[in-house]
Amino acid sequence: MKIHFKKLSVAAAFIIFITAGIAATNPPEEHAKNLKVLPKDISHEDLDKIMDEYKAALGVHCDFCHAHSKDSTSHHLDFASDEKPEKDIARNMMRMTAKINKKYFHFDKSDKDKGDKSLAVTCITCHHGNPQPENAGEMKK
Repeated sequence: MKIHFKKLSVAAAFIIFITAGIAATNPPEEHAKNLKVLPKDISHEDLDKIMDEYKAALGVHCDFCHAHSKDSTSHHLDFASDEKPEKDIARNMMRMTAKINKKYFHFDKSDKDKGDKSLAVTCITCHHGNPQPENAGEMKK
């Protein structure tokens, strides 16, 4: 009986130790800061997917829109910063495409969640992998 209780105690302690270790290495997900167009509660995974789509559509890297950290010892980007004007331009483009899609294609975010493959305007529609659309000058006239 003593040996059985001892084995059970060791097993329980081991499970508690492993569970505590896992909990300590997986902190709760922190939400992105300074989101003005995207949902404030967007998951990190969904935000990464969207940003990857933007990078591919414009043929750029993250630092095209996001400023580098002011901390000279850090080589990280300050994603919350509004220092670069390209970030505000991107927000305006996001609003513009959402309006176009809603008005002309009756497309909204819930359609995308359902897997609907209806027509929609996206960054790639005009940019084709370039930071500036080729006919941008013609559109301003």
